[in-house]
Amino acid sequence: ISDGGEPAGSASQNITMTSRKGHPKGLYLLFATEMWERFSYYGMRAIFVLYMLKALMLDKEMSSSIYGSYTGLVYLTPLLGGYVADRFWGNRRSILFGGMMMALGQFCMFLSASFYTNTTLAIWLMFIGLGFLIFGNGFFKPNITTMVGQLYEEKDPRSDAAYTIFYMGINLGAFFSPLVCGTLGETGDPADFRWGFLAACIGMVISTVSFKLLQRRYLITPTGRQIGTEPNARRDTTLSETGKKTPSPGWGKMLCEWLQWIALAALLFAIFRIPCGLDVIGAAIFALCIVIPCYIITDRSLTREERDRVLVIFVISFFVIFYKPNRYIIRIMLFDKTKKCTFLFQALL
Repeated sequence: ISDGGEPAGSASQNITMTSRKGHPKGLYLLFATEMWERFSYYGMRAIFVLYMLKALMLDKEMSSSIYGSYTGLVYLTPLLGGYVADRFWGNRRSILFGGMMMALGQFCMFLSASFYTNTTLAIWLMFIGLGFLIFGNGFFKPNITTMVGQLYEEKDPRSDAAYTIFYMGINLGAFFSPLVCGTLGETGDPADFRWGFLAACIGMVISTVSFKLLQRRYLITPTGRQIGTEPNARRDTTLSETGKKTPSPGWGKMLCEWLQWIALAALLFAIFRIPCGLDVIGAAIFALCIVIPCYIITDRSLTREERDRVLVIFVISFFVIFYKPNRYIIRIMLFDKTKKCTFLFQALL
């Protein structure tokens, strides 16, 4: 019986009918959570290279190498975070874990900029902060996006519009973050970089705390079921035609498979490292970018439809490789010629 004295079934129908009049409130929670996270992420990136050049006094080659390695690893670790969420943690726990790691990483960047005169300590704090940001992003980024679709029933026509609204939050955070963090951090005084990093840290704290406090109230399906609390069962078990669950491969067999993939990754790493002459981070990124997609596409728990969709994603990702780096090159060229408009270009591009 519902609170109004109606049968539970009619209450469920009322919830569904009401939700169809507009988008569920959970969408706007995810909108705000992702907006503040992107504010934190892009705000830090807007002043990161400037901090290394003007405060730590690193040369351009070293600064570019660190920035490139950081960016590459940020886009690689979501594969790990998505896998852990699907198999073990679920979306919510992964998002909270990633958010806390990223907030801690931004705070380490703030500490690094606070002690920039002690170059050795500042660099160590910077690398620790980057490590937290890389792994935190890997757990946060892929899981919050997948929760958008779970707010709607299957084939609900509003889901497409929901993703449009959600990505508006991403663009909103990405637009304002360089303006705020850049204005606070790049003042001509190297000591002020810490305020830009602190603003990014505060944005990440707001994102994580708001998600933690409001998740149980708003992240529900139209029928009132909590979403993102359990891992995706289809990754652990597969359903037969009779509806009985077939157990997933034993731990021993899974361990043997993982060792094989690790051996392949080590071989590719050695090839990229020695004959190709790449640095450690570059060789690791190239090796994992080959091994991880192959591991995913050969997962026996995927249906034929899921495998086809994954292949489409890989094709799109391949062409994105040629788009993003050139966009950043244009940004750097604009920065070199119009330094006063740096953060506006950072936001627009």
